[in-house]
Amino acid sequence: MAQETLNLEEVVLVEEVGNARVITLNNPKQLNVISPKVVKQLAANFEKWEKDENAKLVIIKGAGRAFSAGGDLKMFYNGRNSKDSCLEVVYRMYWLCNHIHTYRKPTVALVHGISMGGGASLMAPMKFSVVTEKTIFSTPEASIGFHTDCGFSYMLSRLPGRLGEYLGLTGARLNGKELVATGLATHFVPIEKLPELEKHLLSLNTGDEAAIGSAIKEFSTDVQIDEESILKKQAIIDECFSKDSVAEIISSFETEAAKEGNGWIVPVLKGLKRSSPTGLKITLRSVSSSFLFPTKVGNTFRPRYGDGSYSFFFLNPYSLS
Repeated sequence: MAQETLNLEEVVLVEEVGNARVITLNNPKQLNVISPKVVKQLAANFEKWEKDENAKLVIIKGAGRAFSAGGDLKMFYNGRNSKDSCLEVVYRMYWLCNHIHTYRKPTVALVHGISMGGGASLMAPMKFSVVTEKTIFSTPEASIGFHTDCGFSYMLSRLPGRLGEYLGLTGARLNGKELVATGLATHFVPIEKLPELEKHLLSLNTGDEAAIGSAIKEFSTDVQIDEESILKKQAIIDECFSKDSVAEIISSFETEAAKEGNGWIVPVLKGLKRSSPTGLKITLRSVSSSFLFPTKVGNTFRPRYGDGSYSFFFLNPYSLS
């Protein structure tokens, strides 16, 4: 069994185990944030392995208590006076996201802990995304003055009803069971079984998707959604987040918050009102429009320009309702 491991000080570790290739995001102290170095190494390896006849399966996981907390915000802050370097990283990350969506070999994400924003873009589009009871997902970009990107305007637009708009605008969290129920993950596996599952996948030494799927299913369990889950609030979400503007959504949400039994809305409303107005407007437009303008690419669909939000990137924010 051939095996190659990079220096443990690297932010991305790569192992070759038979016909499998294993990526470990290796910056646990910073929750495996996606830095320029991470993007560069991921892009290079995914591209190399797609062309390598000996590489049949790609597995990605995170070291420590997180899968990935998303993009490195410090990079954007430090690059505020030299935007070219930041834009280059963003473009490369968007290319990587599109490459993962259209990847021609089986991919498996083993996701425990935090999986947020751009970090979740290394989870949701994988052929198999395995989550646990420790998995926490969200797309919190609007709350920090940005907008939903990395393919999530497309993926959120395909969720039931107006759940995608709700998640994109509020940054609300989903747990592992909720991710499987919505289709953002494929399998729920108890965390104590995750190492054994990985070992079993490596022993298969195959790129046959049916065999890989069957192997994961042996370790997975059916999910039951809690009564307090946001997924049980679908009627309210559909009513409020079907509006055409952020202002109308907030007004409708306020009306619902005043009704008995809807106390859960109050903290969500506070978060919405603290978020960037521009980020909220672009997120709403990108998610709702991504459903309307699909483009066929290979064996998958994606919005124009790789991500629905990207097509609005240069719009005057004051033109958005």
